[in-house]
Amino acid sequence: MMGMRRWLGAVVALGVLGACEPLDPGGGGTIGDVLFDKGFAFVRSDRNIYVVDDDGDPNSPQRLTTGGNAYTPSVSRDGSSIVFVQRVGSTSSLQTVPTTGGPVATLLSSNDAACGACTNFRGPTFSPDGRTIVFAFDRGSGSVSSLARIAVNGSGFTELTPGTTIAYGAPSFFPSGTTVVAPAGNNSFQFDRLAFVPVGGGSANYVSLGNEVLAIANRAVVSPDGRQVALDGRLSSGSTRIFVGNVTATGISGNLRRLTDYTASTVQESFPSWTGSTALGFLFNDSGGDPSIYRAPVSSTASSVTLAVPAANEPFYGPT
Repeated sequence: MMGMRRWLGAVVALGVLGACEPLDPGGGGTIGDVLFDKGFAFVRSDRNIYVVDDDGDPNSPQRLTTGGNAYTPSVSRDGSSIVFVQRVGSTSSLQTVPTTGGPVATLLSSNDAACGACTNFRGPTFSPDGRTIVFAFDRGSGSVSSLARIAVNGSGFTELTPGTTIAYGAPSFFPSGTTVVAPAGNNSFQFDRLAFVPVGGGSANYVSLGNEVLAIANRAVVSPDGRQVALDGRLSSGSTRIFVGNVTATGISGNLRRLTDYTASTVQESFPSWTGSTALGFLFNDSGGDPSIYRAPVSSTASSVTLAVPAANEPFYGPT
């Protein structure tokens, strides 16, 4: 029964993409025979998108793309699709691929008239209802970046932070779908605050990080129940650690706390992703070795970690 359900899911996903989204004429996808219900999406050194199901072999992930140049995959809330950034030279594009395998669809490119002089797409993520995608992008070559949304078929480009004078990083939706939280700062090299941005329009609310976190390295993500936020905080030592804090739709409640008890400055923890309301997956690297995905429970005290997927980068877990 499990095999039949997965096979039918692949057929449905391919049909939807073929009907609604422009296919990438260069291909880059795989055939629709990947077995995936829930687990990690990530990239490897060849810069292709891979997935590994929770019930699969983490040493044998399944590849979804073949064209390379892929960054920061994100899984939809129903688990059927992955959105990611592809970069070729100075051009970046938002693309999707079914989690069960199939053709790649290009939604928006940096040279499209819809978005004007937008470049360097980053951190795309699906809305909870799966209808829209929010992402960060640059305007020209300056230090200012903005947030925007598009429909899942690539239409309806709308800038969420027009006229901004600061920079924004990868966004994450609250469960309501009305607000995203994103790293923010005076430039993209120093995200020293969190921005709470209404998706339907309106002013953002900014909150300082506090504690020992100087800046956010890559992303901040809201838990599935909307009560916590996790981020990869850069310390004065130059290392990064995963921090967790209680959150509302307008700010942080209380202090951020470390997820793990590692103290060595050589340890780098980054790219947090919720695997449930009380657990996280994240990238772990020590002393410059190959990064891998680890898991850890979220509690009031520092947690121990377990290896989830070896030799992986930029992980995202879904669906949650």
